[in-house]
This record gives sequence, structure tokens and C-alpha cells, in this order.
Amino acid sequence: MPVLALVCAAVVVGVEQTIQWKYGTTGAVGLLLLSIGIKVKSPAISSVGAVVLALVATGPAVSS
Repeated sequence: MPVLALVCAAVVVGVEQTIQWKYGTTGAVGLLLLSIGIKVKSPAISSVGAVVLALVATGPAVSS
């Protein structure tokens, strides 16, 4: 069981670092809001996080 928790933590940290590397601090904040909203079962917070991530991800496509 501890091995599974360690693997899950490593995956979460890897995803967070990839998002921050690719999309910067705004992407990390969006991911944080999304994960907090899911954890506390708040649709409003998770929706804000999802919208932030969507805007950051589609920003370069929209501006060109």
C-alpha cells in the first residue's frame, strides 16, 4: 500500500511540474483550483480551475 501512495504522489508531482513548465504559474493555479474543487466537491471552484486551464491551453491558438 505505501508503494501505491508513493507512485500516486510521484505522478501528481510530475503532472503539476509539467503543467507549470508548459503553462507557467497560471496553469499551476488552474490545476490547483481544479484539484481543490474536486477534493471538496465544489462545482464552482472546480469549474473556475477548468476554465483557467482551458484559457491557458487555448490562449496561443486564439491569439494567432
